[in-house]
Amino acid sequence: MTQSLEDYLEAIYVISKEVGNACVRDVAFRLNVKMPSVVKAIHELKKLELVSQEPYGPIVLTAAGRRAAGSVLNRHNLIRTFLVKLGVSAKTADKDACLMEHILSAETLDKIRSYTQEKEMQA
Repeated sequence: MTQSLEDYLEAIYVISKEVGNACVRDVAFRLNVKMPSVVKAIHELKKLELVSQEPYGPIVLTAAGRRAAGSVLNRHNLIRTFLVKLGVSAKTADKDACLMEHILSAETLDKIRSYTQEKEMQA
């Protein structure tokens, strides 16, 4: 899955948690993209069986979509927490986490998780 599709999946997940369901307009607003871009991404996510959507209806994550989106969001939150613990401002940490969540290896994420947990235990 591409970084872009992961971003769409994460946005759908967060919107669904916040307001109950996600629509194309909400996703476009959250990601600051045009609605045709969202429609194209939804089409690709449907092919991957991560979402379903009836014409003009809400975007619904499948079970696999929820797992994948949860994984992306967990990576994002872990990296953001790590960066904030390093002294990065919350706004910058959130922005950087969006970029880093797609490229860090599992090994690096595990080390960040271990480091972050150690720091929490010391606090």
